[in-house]
Amino acid sequence: MASAPQNSTLPLFYNDLAPLNRQDHAGWQSRGTDRAPWLVGQHAIPLTVEEFPMAQRHFPIIFSGGDDPVPLALLGMNEGVNVFVDDEGVMTDPVYLPAYARRYPFMLAKLRPDSEELSLCFDPTSGLVGEFDDGAPLFDGEEASETTKGMLQFCEQFEIAGQKTAQFVAELKKHDLLMDGELALQIDGQEQPFTYRGFRMVDEAKLREVRGDVLRGWNQSGLLPLVYAHLFSLDLVREIFGRQVQMGKGPIEAPQAGAPLPA
Repeated sequence: MASAPQNSTLPLFYNDLAPLNRQDHAGWQSRGTDRAPWLVGQHAIPLTVEEFPMAQRHFPIIFSGGDDPVPLALLGMNEGVNVFVDDEGVMTDPVYLPAYARRYPFMLAKLRPDSEELSLCFDPTSGLVGEFDDGAPLFDGEEASETTKGMLQFCEQFEIAGQKTAQFVAELKKHDLLMDGELALQIDGQEQPFTYRGFRMVDEAKLREVRGDVLRGWNQSGLLPLVYAHLFSLDLVREIFGRQVQMGKGPIEAPQAGAPLPA
């Protein structure tokens, strides 16, 4: 029997992690749901670069602060607010859901800190995996079921996309293109705008100064369209802010807010 992953800090959404194995979970099932309570109050979700073209149609794409910036889908302008789900986690609009959220309650994790091997794990508190009377079996006799194989493949693809995302961010950092972001939004009837900080974004002035041969290489590799997908997506900030105000969850006073990287 494999030991549980040694995670001192669990990732966003996950309350616990257990390695999936036939010995302990032979009769367990995985079932779907029409609500995602783990999304309630989550205003920023990690995003991979492969998702930029689809994600930029629905919400702003920003970068977290710190030494290792990560792309984030911005689903609300203030911490604790997600304008796309109700209080029970039901999606209120048909928007793109990032792969990070779609893989829940599963993920790949290290079972031992001295090994680079990743194993399929799940959050046993999710209510989506257990000894249910209904659902899709996780195992078919001695073998993993098609459901489990499909989720393993999805999680493996997510890890590969994560590596590509890290390379993308490294290229932006190499050319010093990420700057501290600031957004000022005005509400009708309010004299002062609400200013949001605490995130990073591509510096368009520096982007215009990048050498032509570098830009050609980025265009050929597909990196340049991703940069512009991020920049174009920022126009949706006002829409997210407006939805938040309509929900009665607008800021009461001008904040110094942003979208920090979820743990």
